[in-house]
Amino acid sequence: MQSPAIDPAKTEQNHHHAATVEAQHSEHPDHRLFGLVVFLVAEGMIFLGMFGAYFAFRATLPEWPPTGTPELELLLPGINTVILISSSFVIHNADTAIKKNNVRGMQLWFAITAIMGIIFLCGQIYEYKHLEFGLTTNLFASAFYVLTGFHGLHVTIGVLAILAVLWRSRKANHYSDEQHFGIEAAELYWHFVDVIWIVLFGILYLL
Repeated sequence: MQSPAIDPAKTEQNHHHAATVEAQHSEHPDHRLFGLVVFLVAEGMIFLGMFGAYFAFRATLPEWPPTGTPELELLLPGINTVILISSSFVIHNADTAIKKNNVRGMQLWFAITAIMGIIFLCGQIYEYKHLEFGLTTNLFASAFYVLTGFHGLHVTIGVLAILAVLWRSRKANHYSDEQHFGIEAAELYWHFVDVIWIVLFGILYLL
């Protein structure tokens, strides 16, 4: 059987198309990661404003927490803190795996990170249910719920982002060592969430 003849014109057209696509990429570089960094800086400024308000309340009142506020337990939040900090190392393994084209490894580490995030949220809900003060008990209680609740919202978004990456990774060759923005974005966001919690834990539970 004779092999089909190669059309030189078509081959040249394909090369020209590839060169055009490459030129377009060089003219329009990918700024998605920069956009995410700008977004996280904006979110960080919101948290910074909340921290500033918290310290302003603390400096204004003669006693902080106000008299009669039950003392916060450290055991459960401490365990939650260890889980969340550890999850940053876990999710980094996913980034390392995909840069080696190990999609299965990436999926495993992302799944473990999502589970750790869900455990953190369950621990936070459990703590809320067993606290001896409510949102309107006093100024400290209100600040506590707003700060931890807003952070919990960010953790929830982070878990959903990780699950979204896992869902998209089901498609063959969707992520690779060259195409992995979604993985990097989810990891960077998760590190941001972890850093904010470390600050929150220090302010609310230790100071």
